[in-house]
Amino acid sequence: MKLTIIGCTGSFPGPGSPASCYLVSAFDGEREWKILLDLGSGALGVLQRYTDLKDLDGIMITHLHPDHFMDLCGMHVAIRWDPNGWGRERMTVYGPGATEDRIGTAYGLAPTDPEGMHKDFDFRAWEPLTPVEIGPFRITPYPVRHPIEEAYALRVEATEPVADGTLMTSVLTYSGDTDACEGLNEAARDADMFLCEAAFEEGRDDAIEGVHLTGKRAGEAARDAGVHRLLLTHIPVWTGINQVVDEATEVYDGGIAVAVSGVTYGVWSGTRLGDPRDMPTAPVALVRPDPEQRVWPGRPRRAPGSRGSGR
Repeated sequence: MKLTIIGCTGSFPGPGSPASCYLVSAFDGEREWKILLDLGSGALGVLQRYTDLKDLDGIMITHLHPDHFMDLCGMHVAIRWDPNGWGRERMTVYGPGATEDRIGTAYGLAPTDPEGMHKDFDFRAWEPLTPVEIGPFRITPYPVRHPIEEAYALRVEATEPVADGTLMTSVLTYSGDTDACEGLNEAARDADMFLCEAAFEEGRDDAIEGVHLTGKRAGEAARDAGVHRLLLTHIPVWTGINQVVDEATEVYDGGIAVAVSGVTYGVWSGTRLGDPRDMPTAPVALVRPDPEQRVWPGRPRRAPGSRGSGR
């Protein structure tokens, strides 16, 4: 099983990466199968650098925040309006029960439209802890802790033939968005690779409960679940990459890396198999100037060390 990072910037697209989207591929002995884990804001364009859209076998949506599902709107256009025709079956989309309604609303379809997006998508709702199978993939959704009606971590298992003819199963767990919870730990149990969000920083975000993990909490989940490798992702532009890596390293002694758009990994081996194409890499943390030194229209620049009026 291979994992290609399409988008990995947290919460909204960053300067070097779209929002959340991960291309996963596996070989069943006859052909390569491809699925997406999320299809967030800005991901559809970059995705086409790495696969023909018609080669996708399904899209797995963890939850209905725009940075994880919004580019389904663009996928709808790609399927419906290709002048050469789509030429294959509808795209299978697994997600929360409200996925169909949310994407229809986002695109602006009339609620009374009898067809909606059914001509393009085969919508299927997750049932917690109930696995689904697509080709060599077995995907199990685990409810996790995030401020939305349904949010899931996904455990992706792929069984593939190896050189000697035997079958090997590799395991990738994707956290989606979550704070620490038992569901996350169960989804990640003994995974070969744990693709885990780390959007928050210790000390800065301590007052916010039930939204995101810090690097430390991601590392604790990796340690407690006994995963073999930790790949940190969903890092927003205002979160320090080195900060979350250092936090994770304090509590987890396995291999740790940070997701970069365009890199492909072997899930079982952990080996980096491909490099980004000609594009800025991500995540990219922005160094923001001191707000007191920024020049706004009608606001004079202050001398270094000077202070405002206090009002």
